[in-house]
Amino acid sequence: MNDTTENFWEAFANWEEPILIEPTYRLYHDENGNPLFYSMEAVEGNYIDIDKETYSASPSNVRIVDGKLKYINTGATIRKLVPSTTGIACHSTNVLIIVDDNTPNTKWTLKTYE
Repeated sequence: MNDTTENFWEAFANWEEPILIEPTYRLYHDENGNPLFYSMEAVEGNYIDIDKETYSASPSNVRIVDGKLKYINTGATIRKLVPSTTGIACHSTNVLIIVDDNTPNTKWTLKTYE
């Protein structure tokens, strides 16, 4: 035998079974539970662990409620502008005109009903 053959048999004799590590699948979300992105990487931010099937499908019609994944019926989602103490300042008689805080205004925010 030559050195190459001996090196092969030595490496083969010392071969160890690889350790398979199951990846973690994560869904990152904002403070309101709206999904931001799916990832298998450890990134800073709010996330929940999900299964492989959910990760593969990557649905966008979900919300995170109390740390659990909830599917929502997208046909039943309604968004409405409502007056608020925070939000975008608009002219007091016309919501289409955005003004600064020094001008008399009504502040509006977008509320989602599911």
